[in-house]
Amino acid sequence: MDNHSFRKQDKDARIFNFFNVLLLSVFTLLIVVPLWNVLVSSFSSGQALASGKSNFWPTEWSLENYRAVFQDTTIWHAFFISVAKTIVGVITHTMFCAVCAYALSKAKLRGRSIYSAMGIVTMFFSGGMIPTYLLIRSLGLLNSFWVYILPGLFNYYDVIILMNFFRSVPESLEESAKIDGGGDWRIFWQIYMPLIKPGLATIALFNGVGQWNDFMTAKLYITNQALYPLQLKLYNIIVQSQTHDMAKVAGSVALQSTTKGVQIATIVITTVPILVIYPFLQKYFISGMMSGAVKE
Repeated sequence: MDNHSFRKQDKDARIFNFFNVLLLSVFTLLIVVPLWNVLVSSFSSGQALASGKSNFWPTEWSLENYRAVFQDTTIWHAFFISVAKTIVGVITHTMFCAVCAYALSKAKLRGRSIYSAMGIVTMFFSGGMIPTYLLIRSLGLLNSFWVYILPGLFNYYDVIILMNFFRSVPESLEESAKIDGGGDWRIFWQIYMPLIKPGLATIALFNGVGQWNDFMTAKLYITNQALYPLQLKLYNIIVQSQTHDMAKVAGSVALQSTTKGVQIATIVITTVPILVIYPFLQKYFISGMMSGAVKE
């Protein structure tokens, strides 16, 4: 290849890198700017929000929005419910899907095609809100902590992901373990589970975000306020603040901006825990998503 071809390739690479960096920079700004605006607005006073001067930096620092959220003493109990249901839900969901995926990944499983077909059906069809409510009521899960856990134990999409991880493990490892006298449960826990940590982390992250952000389950099936998660509690705070403001001074700009500040503060409060946990799972999450993308 002559020097002219090398120079042409080098020029094409520079052009590609320029537009690639430009596109990614614009995409990054589209994500970062709204997030920064939300954070700044949550620390701004009602007057600053009303004047629109706190778009990128607070002109009047204030914690009044967070005080309005945390003035309810039951907020910490709701936070505990959210943390508990997220932790228990992630562990039980991940383990249950892993057990199902391990069994379905074995060609020797009788009726595997039938089980797989049943799982695929659940990915596209559901009973709907009313039949689901009747089922939850018949199971005695209304006003129960387990309504957050049991209905979400199984997800066939997550099972498919874990099945691919199990199939990527060489069968020779299982054969060697059986020669040494290992049973199915011992092979599952001591050989397969440590080797599919990226897949488990991926499933745990997906399910954890869903559990943390879910408030419809509580809104539909929970009337006992002692079982309210943080998301539903903050939703009620926003509704109450809006109702109070409208009843007190209808159309007041200052009060409307205060309500907006409370809403923004709730967004920050519910988002921070996920942002704190994500960096610890990032390396497993990326490797889990990329697993199987490249074949050697």
